[in-house]
Amino acid sequence: MPTIQHNGATIYYEEYGSGFPILTFAPAGVQSTIEVWRKPMAPINPMTEWAANYRVIVMDQRNAGGQSHAPLTAQYGWPSYESDHVAVLDHLKIKRCHLYGQCIGGSFIFSLLKNHPDRIASAVIAQAIGRIGPLKPGRAERFNTWAKGLADSGSHPEINEALLDTVYQNMYGAGFVYSADRAFVASCQTPCLTLAGNDDAHPYPISEEISRLLPKNEGLIKEWKSGQPLVAARTAVNAFWAKHTP
Repeated sequence: MPTIQHNGATIYYEEYGSGFPILTFAPAGVQSTIEVWRKPMAPINPMTEWAANYRVIVMDQRNAGGQSHAPLTAQYGWPSYESDHVAVLDHLKIKRCHLYGQCIGGSFIFSLLKNHPDRIASAVIAQAIGRIGPLKPGRAERFNTWAKGLADSGSHPEINEALLDTVYQNMYGAGFVYSADRAFVASCQTPCLTLAGNDDAHPYPISEEISRLLPKNEGLIKEWKSGQPLVAARTAVNAFWAKHTP
Protein backbone atom coordinates (compact mmCIF):
# COMPACT_ATOMS: atom_id res chain seq x y z
CA MET A 1 0.00 0.00 0.00
CA PRO A 2 1.60 3.35 -1.03
CA THR A 3 1.94 5.27 2.23
CA ILE A 4 4.59 7.45 3.78
CA GLN A 5 5.31 8.17 7.43
CA HIS A 6 6.45 11.60 8.53
CA ASN A 7 6.17 13.70 11.68
CA GLY A 8 3.67 11.29 13.23
CA ALA A 9 1.44 11.25 10.13
CA THR A 10 0.62 8.38 7.77
CA ILE A 11 -0.21 9.65 4.28
CA TYR A 12 -1.76 7.50 1.55
CA TYR A 13 -1.33 8.35 -2.13
CA GLU A 14 -1.73 6.75 -5.56
CA GLU A 15 -0.02 7.34 -8.91
CA TYR A 16 -1.40 7.10 -12.44
CA GLY A 17 0.41 7.44 -15.76
CA SER A 18 3.89 8.77 -16.47
CA GLY A 19 5.53 11.97 -17.58
CA PHE A 20 5.80 15.37 -15.90
CA PRO A 21 4.02 15.14 -12.51
CA ILE A 22 0.73 16.76 -11.51
CA LEU A 23 0.01 16.73 -7.77
CA THR A 24 -3.74 16.97 -7.19
CA PHE A 25 -6.04 17.87 -4.28
CA ALA A 26 -9.64 16.67 -4.31
CA PRO A 27 -12.69 18.70 -3.24
CA ALA A 28 -14.90 18.09 -0.18
CA GLY A 29 -13.13 20.33 2.32
CA VAL A 30 -11.46 18.54 5.21
CA GLN A 31 -13.01 15.32 3.87
CA SER A 32 -10.84 15.44 0.73
CA THR A 33 -9.97 11.89 -0.35
CA ILE A 34 -9.05 10.10 -3.57
CA GLU A 35 -12.55 8.64 -3.77
CA VAL A 36 -14.06 12.13 -4.12
CA TRP A 37 -12.48 12.45 -7.57
CA ARG A 38 -14.92 9.76 -8.74
CA LYS A 39 -18.01 11.67 -7.57
CA PRO A 40 -20.17 14.21 -9.45
CA MET A 41 -18.79 17.09 -7.38
CA ALA A 42 -15.52 16.65 -9.30
CA PRO A 43 -16.27 17.32 -13.00
CA ILE A 44 -12.60 16.77 -13.91
CA ASN A 45 -11.13 13.50 -12.61
CA PRO A 46 -7.31 13.75 -12.83
CA MET A 47 -6.88 9.97 -12.75
CA THR A 48 -8.71 9.56 -16.05
CA GLU A 49 -8.14 13.03 -17.50
CA TRP A 50 -4.35 13.37 -17.59
CA ALA A 51 -2.75 9.98 -16.91
CA ALA A 52 -2.20 9.36 -20.64
CA ASN A 53 0.33 12.20 -20.77
CA TYR A 54 1.36 13.00 -17.19
CA ARG A 55 2.31 11.37 -13.91
CA VAL A 56 -0.78 12.08 -11.82
CA ILE A 57 -0.54 11.89 -8.01
CA VAL A 58 -3.72 11.75 -5.95
CA MET A 59 -3.89 11.48 -2.16
CA ASP A 60 -6.09 11.15 0.89
CA GLN A 61 -5.66 14.24 3.03
CA ARG A 62 -4.87 13.66 6.69
CA ASN A 63 -7.87 12.62 8.78
CA ALA A 64 -10.23 13.08 5.80
CA GLY A 65 -11.92 9.70 6.22
CA GLY A 66 -9.59 7.82 3.90
CA GLN A 67 -6.29 6.11 4.65
CA SER A 68 -4.24 9.11 5.84
CA HIS A 69 -4.04 9.79 9.56
CA ALA A 70 -2.35 12.24 11.92
CA PRO A 71 -2.86 13.49 15.47
CA LEU A 72 -4.69 16.74 16.14
CA THR A 73 -2.79 19.42 18.05
CA ALA A 74 -3.24 23.11 18.70
CA GLN A 75 -0.87 23.76 15.76
CA TYR A 76 -3.02 21.81 13.26
CA GLY A 77 -3.75 23.87 10.16
CA TRP A 78 -2.58 24.72 6.66
CA PRO A 79 1.13 24.13 7.43
CA SER A 80 0.22 20.60 8.58
CA TYR A 81 -1.25 19.76 5.19
CA GLU A 82 1.58 21.54 3.38
CA SER A 83 4.11 19.37 5.18
CA ASP A 84 2.23 16.27 3.96
CA HIS A 85 2.28 17.48 0.37
CA VAL A 86 6.00 18.26 0.46
CA ALA A 87 6.68 14.89 2.10
CA VAL A 88 4.87 13.10 -0.74
CA LEU A 89 6.88 15.03 -3.35
CA ASP A 90 10.13 14.29 -1.50
CA HIS A 91 9.27 10.60 -1.15
CA LEU A 92 8.55 10.35 -4.88
CA LYS A 93 11.73 12.33 -5.68
CA ILE A 94 9.72 14.97 -7.51
CA LYS A 95 11.62 18.23 -7.68
CA ARG A 96 9.04 20.15 -9.71
CA CYS A 97 5.39 19.59 -10.66
CA HIS A 98 2.10 21.11 -11.71
CA LEU A 99 -0.70 21.51 -9.16
CA TYR A 100 -4.43 20.95 -9.64
CA GLY A 101 -6.81 21.56 -6.76
CA GLN A 102 -10.56 21.95 -6.42
CA CYS A 103 -12.36 23.46 -3.40
CA ILE A 104 -9.99 23.17 -0.41
CA GLY A 105 -7.35 22.35 -3.00
CA GLY A 106 -7.12 26.05 -3.78
CA SER A 107 -5.91 26.76 -0.25
CA PHE A 108 -3.48 23.85 -0.44
CA ILE A 109 -2.13 25.27 -3.68
CA PHE A 110 -1.58 28.73 -2.22
CA SER A 111 0.34 27.25 0.73
CA LEU A 112 2.74 25.57 -1.69
CA LEU A 113 3.01 28.59 -3.98
CA LYS A 114 3.85 30.74 -0.97
CA ASN A 115 6.46 28.50 0.62
CA HIS A 116 7.80 26.30 -2.20
CA PRO A 117 7.48 28.31 -5.44
CA ASP A 118 10.59 26.73 -6.93
CA ARG A 119 8.84 23.34 -6.94
CA ILE A 120 5.73 24.44 -8.84
CA ALA A 121 5.75 24.84 -12.63
CA SER A 122 2.12 25.97 -12.82
CA ALA A 123 -1.21 25.62 -11.00
CA VAL A 124 -4.88 25.27 -11.89
CA ILE A 125 -7.13 26.56 -9.12
CA ALA A 126 -10.68 25.21 -9.45
CA GLN A 127 -13.59 26.52 -7.41
CA ALA A 128 -11.44 27.76 -4.54
CA ILE A 129 -12.92 28.06 -1.08
CA GLY A 130 -12.75 31.46 0.51
CA ARG A 131 -14.58 34.05 2.57
CA ILE A 132 -15.42 37.69 2.22
CA GLY A 133 -16.19 39.40 5.50
CA PRO A 134 -15.90 38.21 9.11
CA LEU A 135 -16.01 34.61 10.29
CA LYS A 136 -19.51 33.64 11.42
CA PRO A 137 -19.98 32.54 15.04
CA GLY A 138 -19.62 28.82 15.67
CA ARG A 139 -18.12 26.25 13.33
CA ALA A 140 -19.25 25.26 9.84
CA GLU A 141 -21.43 22.17 9.47
CA ARG A 142 -18.93 20.33 7.27
CA PHE A 143 -16.17 20.89 9.84
CA ASN A 144 -18.41 19.61 12.66
CA THR A 145 -19.34 16.53 10.62
CA TRP A 146 -15.65 15.86 10.05
CA ALA A 147 -14.85 16.35 13.75
CA LYS A 148 -17.67 14.01 14.83
CA GLY A 149 -16.35 11.34 12.49
CA LEU A 150 -12.90 11.61 14.05
CA ALA A 151 -14.32 11.49 17.57
CA ASP A 152 -16.57 8.52 16.78
CA SER A 153 -13.67 6.59 15.27
CA GLY A 154 -12.06 6.31 18.70
CA SER A 155 -8.64 6.97 17.20
CA HIS A 156 -8.40 10.58 18.40
CA PRO A 157 -8.72 10.67 22.19
CA GLU A 158 -7.09 14.11 22.09
CA ILE A 159 -10.23 15.73 20.63
CA ASN A 160 -12.16 18.19 22.77
CA GLU A 161 -14.22 21.29 22.02
CA ALA A 162 -11.45 23.75 22.85
CA LEU A 163 -9.01 21.96 20.53
CA LEU A 164 -11.59 21.90 17.71
CA ASP A 165 -12.21 25.63 18.14
CA THR A 166 -8.46 26.25 17.87
CA VAL A 167 -8.09 24.09 14.76
CA TYR A 168 -11.10 25.78 13.16
CA GLN A 169 -9.66 29.22 13.85
CA ASN A 170 -6.23 28.14 12.54
CA MET A 171 -7.76 27.07 9.27
CA TYR A 172 -10.55 29.56 8.63
CA GLY A 173 -9.98 32.60 10.79
CA ALA A 174 -7.96 34.55 8.24
CA GLY A 175 -10.58 34.71 5.51
CA PHE A 176 -9.92 35.39 1.79
CA VAL A 177 -8.32 32.08 0.59
CA TYR A 178 -7.39 31.19 4.19
CA SER A 179 -3.82 29.98 3.60
CA ALA A 180 -2.45 33.17 2.00
CA ASP A 181 -3.23 36.87 2.06
CA ARG A 182 -3.91 39.25 -0.81
CA ALA A 183 -0.42 40.70 -0.71
CA PHE A 184 1.10 37.31 -1.40
CA VAL A 185 -1.36 36.46 -4.17
CA ALA A 186 -0.57 39.80 -5.82
CA SER A 187 3.16 38.98 -5.70
CA CYS A 188 2.97 35.32 -6.84
CA GLN A 189 4.93 34.73 -10.06
CA THR A 190 3.75 31.17 -10.83
CA PRO A 191 1.60 30.75 -13.98
CA CYS A 192 -1.97 29.96 -12.93
CA LEU A 193 -5.36 29.27 -14.45
CA THR A 194 -8.56 29.87 -12.45
CA LEU A 195 -11.82 27.93 -12.72
CA ALA A 196 -14.55 29.88 -10.95
CA GLY A 197 -16.69 28.89 -7.99
CA ASN A 198 -20.35 29.81 -7.81
CA ASP A 199 -21.78 29.06 -4.35
CA ASP A 200 -21.44 30.05 -0.69
CA ALA A 201 -18.48 27.77 0.03
CA HIS A 202 -16.73 28.67 -3.23
CA PRO A 203 -17.74 32.29 -3.85
CA TYR A 204 -17.42 33.66 -7.36
CA PRO A 205 -16.00 36.96 -6.00
CA ILE A 206 -13.10 34.99 -4.47
CA SER A 207 -12.30 33.34 -7.80
CA GLU A 208 -12.58 36.68 -9.57
CA GLU A 209 -10.27 38.37 -7.07
CA ILE A 210 -7.73 35.55 -7.28
CA SER A 211 -7.77 35.86 -11.05
CA ARG A 212 -7.38 39.62 -10.91
CA LEU A 213 -4.61 39.67 -8.30
CA LEU A 214 -2.38 36.91 -9.67
CA PRO A 215 0.21 38.58 -11.93
CA LYS A 216 0.50 35.50 -14.17
CA ASN A 217 -3.06 34.24 -14.18
CA GLU A 218 -3.91 33.16 -17.72
CA GLY A 219 -7.66 33.25 -17.53
CA LEU A 220 -10.82 32.97 -15.44
CA ILE A 221 -13.11 30.23 -16.74
CA LYS A 222 -16.54 31.14 -15.42
CA GLU A 223 -18.51 28.09 -16.56
CA TRP A 224 -16.85 24.66 -16.56
CA LYS A 225 -18.84 22.01 -14.71
CA SER A 226 -20.98 20.33 -17.39
CA GLY A 227 -21.85 20.16 -21.06
CA GLN A 228 -19.97 22.19 -23.62
CA PRO A 229 -18.38 24.52 -21.01
CA LEU A 230 -16.78 21.45 -19.40
CA VAL A 231 -15.45 20.29 -22.77
CA ALA A 232 -14.01 23.76 -23.39
CA ALA A 233 -12.50 23.91 -19.88
CA ARG A 234 -10.79 20.56 -20.35
CA THR A 235 -9.29 21.81 -23.60
CA ALA A 236 -8.09 24.99 -21.90
CA VAL A 237 -6.51 23.12 -19.00
CA ASN A 238 -4.76 20.67 -21.32
CA ALA A 239 -3.35 23.56 -23.34
CA PHE A 240 -2.23 25.25 -20.12
CA TRP A 241 -0.39 22.10 -18.94
CA ALA A 242 1.28 21.70 -22.32
CA LYS A 243 2.42 25.33 -22.35
CA HIS A 244 4.06 25.12 -18.92
CA THR A 245 5.47 21.59 -18.95
CA PRO A 246 9.28 21.78 -19.07
